[in-house]
Amino acid sequence: MTTVSRPPSIGDAEREQRLDRLRGAMPASGFDAVIITPGSNMRYFFAEAFYESERFVGVLITADRIVFICPKFEESAIRAKFPMASEMAFWEEHECPFALIASLLADNESRACALDPECSYGHAARLFDALAQRENPVLCGSAAPVIAPLRAIKSQAEIDLMIAAMQLTLSVHKTVFEWVKPGMKASTVIAEIDRLHRAGGADGGNSFCAVQFGEATSHPHGVPGDPALEEGELILIDTGCTIDGYNSDITRTYALSKLDSEVEKLWHAEKQAQQAAFDRAAIGTPCEDVDKAARDVLISHGLGPDYDLPGLPHRTGHGIGLDIHEGPYLVKGDKTPLAAGMCFSNEPMIVVPGQYGIRLEDHFYMTAAGPAWFTQPQEDIYRPFG
Repeated sequence: MTTVSRPPSIGDAEREQRLDRLRGAMPASGFDAVIITPGSNMRYFFAEAFYESERFVGVLITADRIVFICPKFEESAIRAKFPMASEMAFWEEHECPFALIASLLADNESRACALDPECSYGHAARLFDALAQRENPVLCGSAAPVIAPLRAIKSQAEIDLMIAAMQLTLSVHKTVFEWVKPGMKASTVIAEIDRLHRAGGADGGNSFCAVQFGEATSHPHGVPGDPALEEGELILIDTGCTIDGYNSDITRTYALSKLDSEVEKLWHAEKQAQQAAFDRAAIGTPCEDVDKAARDVLISHGLGPDYDLPGLPHRTGHGIGLDIHEGPYLVKGDKTPLAAGMCFSNEPMIVVPGQYGIRLEDHFYMTAAGPAWFTQPQEDIYRPFG
């Protein structure tokens, strides 16, 4: 079991560059201001995610101001978590924070504001009402068009953090393969994976973990219950962790003893589909083409087409970073051209309903020369780690 060396955290200089890029993108999108609320976007720009409750907390960003907005009694907490918060605006318990935001936007002569797409509907609806009641109403839309393209392109510092997280999770997978045996319950395996992630230097234990045996592997995200592994069953383990907030996410599907030849055949079809997706990834290629490359392989094996089963019931991959699933996506309809710095899962799962499922999941990041694996894919159904 490997203990990872943690790369440096994202520094203040990189976060300043992110804010500069955000501000640079605002005019072309028609926005005078952006409001960031608790969640991964807040962490992306300001190092801390904070938490969302019924009491509004957020950050107003304009061309020349960054204003942290919070209940007055939370001032000490905000200052402790966000030492860069030089300008703050407060509201008391009996006051409306959204009226305060409307006033700040009026002071800044803003005509259009973009709201964090992670903001809850309750807060968003009250903000829209407050802005609409102004003498000169402020238009408000989603900040996704200005934030998503920034987050889609990872810096080397972000990629280094994910490399560390992926390598740790791969090491955990290897250790569990050498340890797991028939009779063990799924919950026992999950607990061990959690312990290993903690021991290896993750932010905490598992950020998620699915352990599936036999027929349960045919359900992409599992089903309720705590079965014990039986002799001759297929094992599917999908797990990950975070390092400095950046995610890992790796799936291995294997067996401890000889399986039916049809299972072996489809395991190799899965591997071919995963490799085809990787090979299709090139700078400028639309995301949807990578999905198609994997599906074409599966169709050649008599699977599908599209989402028909037996076959692939979901997209081939998702972006990854501070969120385990983030855009862009390797799926039909996503025409985003691949660019250096983008990071994706590659997991064209095969499902045979009521029998079994096979998912091999690794991630790759785009370089100027093409895709590079975060972790080397599984080579064999019985010897998954060589």
